[in-house]
Amino acid sequence: MSILLTDELLRGWPLPQPSETGDKEERGRVLVVGGSIEMPGAVILAGTAALRAGAGKLRIATVKGIAPFVASAIPESRVYSVAETRSGTISATAAGRIAEEANKVQAVLVGPGMIDSSAVSRLMLKLLPLIERPTVIFDAEALSSFASAPKFLDKVRCKIILTPHVEEMAGMTGESEDEIERNREETAMSAARKFRAVVALKGRETLIASADEEMYVNRAGNVGLATSGSGDVLSGIITGLAARGSEPLQAAAWGVYLHARAGDRLAERMGRLGFLARELLTEIPSLMNELA
Repeated sequence: MSILLTDELLRGWPLPQPSETGDKEERGRVLVVGGSIEMPGAVILAGTAALRAGAGKLRIATVKGIAPFVASAIPESRVYSVAETRSGTISATAAGRIAEEANKVQAVLVGPGMIDSSAVSRLMLKLLPLIERPTVIFDAEALSSFASAPKFLDKVRCKIILTPHVEEMAGMTGESEDEIERNREETAMSAARKFRAVVALKGRETLIASADEEMYVNRAGNVGLATSGSGDVLSGIITGLAARGSEPLQAAAWGVYLHARAGDRLAERMGRLGFLARELLTEIPSLMNELA
């Protein structure tokens, strides 16, 4: 049975807090892996969201063709330019370089802005066995790699958070979208066990399930959140919270709720339709402060 996420519940489940004398290292480091020639904005949204969620340092690994523009858009970040494929996504030959940086941080987000599922899967198969230390959050095209699970997971040693919507979950599990919609709780829990991960099954009601059979449900939010870039903001928030020291279940539950509440705030001021994903970002710090 799922537990409803509320202000009261989260106040009783506080996020890790840095000391007043702490530095940016204490707040945690994030690496965002993603982007493509066609979608440079996704890593910008996700990386900024991680900082808004309180992470202390941001690193981004993206394709050579957009790296200078990403660095200019987020001056707070350190941007690594890595090899790209002909289709304009990150090449599997970059796995070693990315893993080297990934093992220096507390949380890694993989997927925003990536294209070409076959190229992404080749990268994941090389990259994941090399990552040991951080929590890894998978979003967007990176989720397609999990169609080959559980064999794919045999070499994975890190903690994992997955953030699929229904279509992505269908690709991961082989179930139809209609089947998933009819059995959302069962699907989320089954996926958490199968993939040995925390799973946030996104939708009008987002379910957050863990492999040890804990489950939360979020009913905050509104239709305005169904807009381009919104998922990148969500995955970035979750990654920032994980970098700060939250365990995967807490990072996912808090991230989903903060994202939804930010959408509700914007809807109150601007109306439910027409606010932009990047406008969610400035709402996150004050919401965290209210729930502290």
